[in-house]
Amino acid sequence: MALYLLLLMLTACAAVPQDLSGKMFTFPQATNSAHVRLTTSRQVLGAVTVCLRSFTDLRRAHTLFSLATPSATNDILIIKDAANDFDVWIRNIHVNVIGQDYKLETWHSVCTTWDSISGLVQVWLDGKPSSRKLVSSGSHISGPILIVLGQDQDSFGGGFDINQSFIGMLSDVHLWDHVLSPGEIQNFVDQRYFTPGNVLNWSALEFQIAGRVLIEDK
Repeated sequence: MALYLLLLMLTACAAVPQDLSGKMFTFPQATNSAHVRLTTSRQVLGAVTVCLRSFTDLRRAHTLFSLATPSATNDILIIKDAANDFDVWIRNIHVNVIGQDYKLETWHSVCTTWDSISGLVQVWLDGKPSSRKLVSSGSHISGPILIVLGQDQDSFGGGFDINQSFIGMLSDVHLWDHVLSPGEIQNFVDQRYFTPGNVLNWSALEFQIAGRVLIEDK
């Protein structure tokens, strides 16, 4: 673990922010290895909003976003399951969010919010909110933080399962250290002006690609 953390820090130091405006990551096939690792210097999060856009034809469960720490591999995990639901994990605690109309072969905007004080989590699909549900309160996410797109981390930085891998396109990934207002989320959905994520910013993203993941025009 100590060697892995050292390599992670060295890689993070070498990362150069890139402006991916108008771009997308394309995951063309199911694997247990291909992924994108996102770099952040933040080590503590007491609240989060994760927003991204996704496009896929997958009917099976697939992972949209995975944030792990050495103490909790599912500190933030967002999975679209085989039904028409989202499985959200916060601080290794799971909640199922139902009733979301996630159509195949369509670009969707997905935003997930959580606050450690209230412990409430909510998923916004194309600007439509889910019911708020209690997940985890009273404790912060504390790093080192490792964020992966395209795979579910069952161990810190690894343990990938091909049956949960993402196939399709992901774009406009942002992460904030607070809960966005409904108006701010709607601005993201409508692709109007919004303040970029202050933890992850698609216009200044530090990342490393492992395996066959392409950067293409959206």
